[in-house]
Amino acid sequence: MRIGIMGLGRIGAFHAETLSTLDAVDSLVVTDPVAAAATTAAERFGARAVASPEALLAAGVDGVVIAAATDAHPELILTAVRAGVPVFCEKPVARTIEESLDVLRAVRDSGVEVHIGYNRRFDPGYVAARKAVVSGELGPLTTVRSTTLDPEPPPAAYVAVSGGIFRDCAVHDFDTVRWITGREVTEVYATGANRGADYIAAAGDVDTASALLTLDDGTLAVVSNTRHNPRGYDARLELHGMRDSIAAGLEDNLPLRSVEPGATFPGGTPHHFFMDRFATAYRAELTAFTEVAAGLRPSPCTVADAVEAGWIAEACTLSLHEHRPVSMEEVRKA
Repeated sequence: MRIGIMGLGRIGAFHAETLSTLDAVDSLVVTDPVAAAATTAAERFGARAVASPEALLAAGVDGVVIAAATDAHPELILTAVRAGVPVFCEKPVARTIEESLDVLRAVRDSGVEVHIGYNRRFDPGYVAARKAVVSGELGPLTTVRSTTLDPEPPPAAYVAVSGGIFRDCAVHDFDTVRWITGREVTEVYATGANRGADYIAAAGDVDTASALLTLDDGTLAVVSNTRHNPRGYDARLELHGMRDSIAAGLEDNLPLRSVEPGATFPGGTPHHFFMDRFATAYRAELTAFTEVAAGLRPSPCTVADAVEAGWIAEACTLSLHEHRPVSMEEVRKA
């Protein structure tokens, strides 16, 4: 199998390294607007560097991995789909919900599989949590808690165009809540604060946020996020049901310090970066995409799935700014 990679920044180079080690992948073709990035990746991973996305598609690839800047996602997705080539694209689908909907409409009846990268769907702990819900062993859920705490804020230039903490960070939690529970969000209430970097407030964003989501069966989901967690990168999930309670991410590298007398857990080196926290998940995710590209399975996270997480982010952003509960129906009609 020959896989093309569009975009060779931090995550694109990481994906290139992973793909180069998969048994299903025989060769890579890479491209980036910065020619030196493509050349460097080609030298590192034995890939072929080409000058443009069109040249990459003309090279006879079986699938395309898009890891370019967010603004480029819609056109790159559609270019690959028009060529009939299966696509893996890092989230988000597009910079805005309107653009994402345009992509959804364009690919819906194309017959080409598009896989959006929400890596927690492939993390072993999160997968086990999903199985526990599906099997019914937890009983009816009462509360879901999903946490993403970044060790440090992204650069000011990124914050200025990201759309806010709910759209670029909490959206992982929103996708997780939908996927794990199999339910839809009906209403949100969100709040936030600024406790650190001044440039985040200057961009009209918050650096710490919480959202309370009401699901369509009455389950409550609590989502917590911050840009400032110096102990490390903390991504966790708790599920509390009528019969049992479980957690994903409750392991020795959890960036949390217990102050209970005599406690030795967690005792490992705290996760500092999302790439080390979810290294196993990223590999499983790209392995799944090779199966999608080979026609062995449908997309495990469609454009429609990504758009649903985006709608929740829109509702939370509105709730944050207007200090009130917001129904999903309201934002969909806006």
